[in-house]
Amino acid sequence: MTKRESGGREATVADVAKAAGVSKAQAARALGGYGSVSEQVLSLVLAAAEELGYRPNQLARSMTTGRSTSVGVVVGDIENAHFGLALRGISDEVRDAGYTVVLVNTDEDLGAEVGAVQELLQQRVAGLIIAPCSSTETAHLESAHDHNRAVVLFDRGVRGWSLDTVRVDFAEAALHVGRLLLDAGHRRVGYVSSLRAEGPYELGMDLGLSPVADRVGGIERAFGEAGAEWDRSLVKLNAASDDALAAACADLLDRRDPATAIVCSDSRIALGVLGQIKRRGLRIPEDVSVVAYDDFPWTELVDPPLTVVSQPVYDMGREAARALLRRLGHRVPAEQLPLKAHLVERASVGSGERTPTA
Repeated sequence: MTKRESGGREATVADVAKAAGVSKAQAARALGGYGSVSEQVLSLVLAAAEELGYRPNQLARSMTTGRSTSVGVVVGDIENAHFGLALRGISDEVRDAGYTVVLVNTDEDLGAEVGAVQELLQQRVAGLIIAPCSSTETAHLESAHDHNRAVVLFDRGVRGWSLDTVRVDFAEAALHVGRLLLDAGHRRVGYVSSLRAEGPYELGMDLGLSPVADRVGGIERAFGEAGAEWDRSLVKLNAASDDALAAACADLLDRRDPATAIVCSDSRIALGVLGQIKRRGLRIPEDVSVVAYDDFPWTELVDPPLTVVSQPVYDMGREAARALLRRLGHRVPAEQLPLKAHLVERASVGSGERTPTA
């Protein structure tokens, strides 16, 4: 019986079983990917399903297997192009394995992240890929594990619990950023990030297992090598909103002894910083130098082109997806791509020596 012979209606598992000459239970196991069937039965069922144009009922499958063919992805800020590109890598990889992506944005809020995980578990997602906003608050991740869901972390890690974690190595690149600015004569170096923290940055503050910790640590190391002191009041965290970013820039650029260079933690922060610099009539790099993390096309098209730290964002998303697929029982090779960042020098860093204005 072909699909046309069935009067145009959607083929059912019973139709596939009849066409394949197997029991309905065998056909259901073969089509649902659970239980065990012989290679011969699998071949017969798949051939019959193809002939009939069978499409699985994903809701029914989730009720049978306890999980759907969706994977949940939880990020802090989907407006950040970094997460958008990582999501593309995740989506491309899981789609080839027959999964779809359910995306949740949390605005880097722990409560929203906890709620997102609970909602995704109720939707019976097969697994979760999360960029956690906290390195220590892990109860919701443990809940996912208790529900027998695979969990993979990307971009950031957590402490005290062994989970697959896909992160870029920023250690050397961040050190090179600090050295570059110091060699150019900069001693008043600002750093702006949306990372949530309680209070202003202080030496030794726990920034979690996050890229920001690595990046700030790299600049600290460079200053230490040079025997110089980095003014920690120039590190601005919590710049997640437009107002907070504007306030951070005001404190860096409008003080009596302003920052001569600003390092932007991501491309969204960089766009905001460039806007604040332009509003003040300042020039890059004559008045202030700028370094940005993430090498997106626009960073090379602005005038002057920005010095950036480039990282393999798409590959990071792809590796996170591959780690999740392995956890879900797929025979995905344990390929490890080189997830390292590197400095790309352009024209946005100039001399840190400033001629006093009259």
